[in-house]
Amino acid sequence: MALTGNNDSCDDLLQETVERALTRIEQWQEGTSLESWMFRIAQNLHIDAVRKGARRGQKVDIDELAGLSGEDGRTIVETRSELAHAQKAMAALPDEQRIVLALVVIDGRSYKEVADILDLPMGTVMSRVSRARQAIDLYLNGKAA
Repeated sequence: MALTGNNDSCDDLLQETVERALTRIEQWQEGTSLESWMFRIAQNLHIDAVRKGARRGQKVDIDELAGLSGEDGRTIVETRSELAHAQKAMAALPDEQRIVLALVVIDGRSYKEVADILDLPMGTVMSRVSRARQAIDLYLNGKAA
């Protein structure tokens, strides 16, 4: 969910990742982290999907709208507006910051787990998360566009 933001897209990405890994298993090198290799495949597939989606425009899932009946329209609009603003803030981050922030904050992984998955020093993960949090704070408080 760290990359996609919703369950359906996450399931699709997982399926595509496994398919890609199985068809290219000969590219995995023994002694390297299988989890890191699989995450890199998922990351690349997600980036491709985002680029493809940006050319077509964003879709709205009709099932998401079904649960809105009976709720206060103003609250829904405000909540959606805040969520859209937060998503824009996250999307504005450089990939390396967005990915580590999502893995730590959204997926709840430890800095060490993220460092192992991405094959990075833990200090690098910590500094990227810190910079990402600062950038999001600036964005959400109107100090950055």
